[in-house]
Formats: sequence, C-alpha cells, structure tokens
Amino acid sequence: MSDPTAAPDPWRGFRGVMAATLILEAIVVLLALPVVHVVGGGLSPVSLTYLLGLALLLLLFTGIQGRPWAIWANLALQLVLIAGFVVYPAVGIMGLVFATVWGLIAHFRAEVLRRQ
Repeated sequence: MSDPTAAPDPWRGFRGVMAATLILEAIVVLLALPVVHVVGGGLSPVSLTYLLGLALLLLLFTGIQGRPWAIWANLALQLVLIAGFVVYPAVGIMGLVFATVWGLIAHFRAEVLRRQ
C-alpha cells in the first residue's frame, strides 16, 4: 500500500498549475475570435489560422508539462502570442499579460528548485 508518511510531490501540483494555465490561455485565445471578427475588422484567413493554430498549440503543450524544458517552451510560446499585435492589438496585450503570468510561474519554479 502507499506510505502515509511520504511527502507530497511538489512537482505534480506544479505541472497541474502549468497545464491549467495553458488551458485557460487557450480559452482566452478562442474568446478573441469574436472580438477580432467584430471589433478588429473581420477575420482574415491568416488571423483565423493564427488564432486557431495557437489555441491548438496551447492545448497540445499541456501534454509536455512533465518535461524539464516545458517552462521554457511555454515562455517561448508567449512570444508567439505577443506577435498577435499584428492580428489585433488586444491579442498582443493578452500575450503581454500571459507572459507576465508565465514569468511569475518561472519564478515560483525557481523557488521550488531552490528549496529542495
């Protein structure tokens, strides 16, 4: 049976937080579709492909959160979202907000590593 005195794995919860953040980010990117369509002057094939492709990529990245390099891949993905200024400025601003969130998550990761 399981050992009741075993300490909980901090990385399991941390991976869950990172995956949940990516799912939330994918939902926000998908919610940008009607905004770009109505306020941004319409969805071009390029902007539609960019937003749908980015949302799919965010969802696919939830599966790699157990890898040691996942946090850096997540931060690199934020650069792709920040490039959304080309599609519509609000998409780029979302990228800046989520880049800040991922910077904070990277800081928390460094703290957990330091304390081990």
